[in-house]
Amino acid sequence: MENHKSKLSSTEIASLWSTYIYDSASICFFKHFLQHLQDEEIISIVNEALNFSQMHMKNIENIFKEEKFPIPLGFSDNDVNFSAPALFGDLYALSFVYGMSRIGLCNNGILTSNVARDDVLELFSQIQASTNELYKKSVRYMLSKGIYDRPPIIPYPHKVEFIEKQSFLTGWFGERRPINSVELTEVFFNIERNYFGILLLYGLIQVVDDKEINQYLKRGKDLANKQVDYLNNLLKEEDLLGTVPVEMEVTDSKISPFSEKLIMFLVTTLNATSFTYFGHALSVSMRRDLVANYSKLLTEVMAYAEDGFNIMIDRGWMEKPPGALQRP
Repeated sequence: MENHKSKLSSTEIASLWSTYIYDSASICFFKHFLQHLQDEEIISIVNEALNFSQMHMKNIENIFKEEKFPIPLGFSDNDVNFSAPALFGDLYALSFVYGMSRIGLCNNGILTSNVARDDVLELFSQIQASTNELYKKSVRYMLSKGIYDRPPIIPYPHKVEFIEKQSFLTGWFGERRPINSVELTEVFFNIERNYFGILLLYGLIQVVDDKEINQYLKRGKDLANKQVDYLNNLLKEEDLLGTVPVEMEVTDSKISPFSEKLIMFLVTTLNATSFTYFGHALSVSMRRDLVANYSKLLTEVMAYAEDGFNIMIDRGWMEKPPGALQRP
């Protein structure tokens, strides 16, 4: 146990700062959903997500105030048009909680491993626990509603085997081995993640009037569709059924519930998660064709993300993370 409370380290500052802004953005979406939801169980889940995010922000504010550290601006009710009609249906709100909690489980695990001060470590342990609870509840209810697309089923092996030939790595020419379960996991969840993004972008595109941002969102939808097509075709080549998109849960509203700043932040945040997921897929895929295509997709996402950052910077929307001193 610490005998004294040390100053926040750079990694602790980064973890607290980024979590505060991420939760402030999530709260805006939860509040919009709650204006229009009808399903009582989904209302309960989204309310819980909202309460968790508000609690996380309050705890981070307390730490920053104690440290006399400036509290990030993030997002607020000013970024939500509460008089706007529903943009998404109940089932998409549920899938939003599911999708964001999946991202949170991945990110929070990394953030928790980066902190050491007792109060900060305890906070991120609580955040991880609450995110895990949300994930479990959203998955259970998606299963009960029949909208959770389970990964493909493969036969159980009869014995333990070892790789004997380097041909296990091939993928372009000659006889190509079937995709293994580790690679299949990455393919499936990258398809699911992109379907989530495509539906989100469908809704945002129809309510954003700004031409530059609208075109940027359309590029994102095209890029996500390209990724889904490639990965689904890969499954079909393996005689596995491609995944089926969830029911379209976008309304016909043309009034944006969200500020353009919030929309761009969410899209750039989802772009950043693509780096993590594609990077992990690259690290565990052993067929050369998978590695080459993931590398290509990652390069395209990075170029798209850079354009998004430039839009935000040009409009003064990108809050600057705390940094080290610039030495002469």
